[in-house]
Amino acid sequence: MKEDLRNNIETMAFGVCAFLGEKMGVAASRVRMYFIYVGFLTFGSPAILYFVIAFWLNVKRYIQQSAKSVRWS
Repeated sequence: MKEDLRNNIETMAFGVCAFLGEKMGVAASRVRMYFIYVGFLTFGSPAILYFVIAFWLNVKRYIQQSAKSVRWS
């Protein structure tokens, strides 16, 4: 149960970092670390970028799921 909770939280919270890591060919943990470092250096401006990407990924996922649920007769 503890592992399931951890996996769900990581998938939902760190989906952006995993997505960016896959696209760039870098480990997701490394992308998270860069977000943290850049966030400290620039006083939080990467957080805005993070939320924009998270919103875009959720919209993309919603569109893909709704397209699968539509049945053509």
